[in-house]
Amino acid sequence: MTRLKMLIESRRFEMLITLLIIVNAITLGLETSAAVMARFGPLLLLIDRLVLVIFVAELAARALVYRSRFFNDPWRVFDLLVVAIALMPATGNLSVLRALRILRVLRIVSVVPSLRRVVGGLVAALPGMGSIVLLLALVFYVFAVMATKLFAASFPEWFGNIGESAYTLFQIMTLESWSMGIVRPVMEVYPWSWLYFIPFIVTTSFAVLNLFIGIIVSAMQDEHESTASEERSQMKDEQDMILQEVRAMREEIRALRADGNALTVSGPAPDSST
Repeated sequence: MTRLKMLIESRRFEMLITLLIIVNAITLGLETSAAVMARFGPLLLLIDRLVLVIFVAELAARALVYRSRFFNDPWRVFDLLVVAIALMPATGNLSVLRALRILRVLRIVSVVPSLRRVVGGLVAALPGMGSIVLLLALVFYVFAVMATKLFAASFPEWFGNIGESAYTLFQIMTLESWSMGIVRPVMEVYPWSWLYFIPFIVTTSFAVLNLFIGIIVSAMQDEHESTASEERSQMKDEQDMILQEVRAMREEIRALRADGNALTVSGPAPDSST
């Protein structure tokens, strides 16, 4: 069991799993080509099944090693869910699950430490992002009601109801064809409408969305500092252990020297007969 644990936690094993994930991603991409499947279809399907078998064997080994602690690590649970989706039958009403096989590529997130830190930072940012989403929803609701009342009569396809107004405002917020596509046609009928659209763009595109970026960057920084702190703590523990071993070796050397000196001083007594 110890050897199995050392194997699955070794750097070479992680590199092998990463390589298999990349190979599997390439094969799944090639399966979307009808010409490639007509020529190499059986080989690609064989590779896909072999990789899946290796993934299942890996998870079984980890479950055997960690036992009840297997579910303590969210990344192992994530790997289990991804592989479980791949094992589901992809026939009949479940044929959509064939497309979900590509989710196996996401396993690379759990293998590469730097990607784990990025995802950890995003997860840590979720509480703060929730407040920003609520603020953005309030802003959208206010402006959608205003737009429906102001522009619905002339532009029912864009502002006919609150839902259509919110969708149009979302397009404006993303700055996709907002000027020539929406705002300028509205300004031809309502010349003063720039007084409505410019504050909306400034509030959403330049203010609220930048708050998202700020929260994510802050969470990423905290995650990086937390990881660096853990690494420094581990290094300090290792250094303390090495110092303790060095001190113990010094004490043993001193004891050996003291025993040697004592034997030299109390050497054999001189022969009185001579």
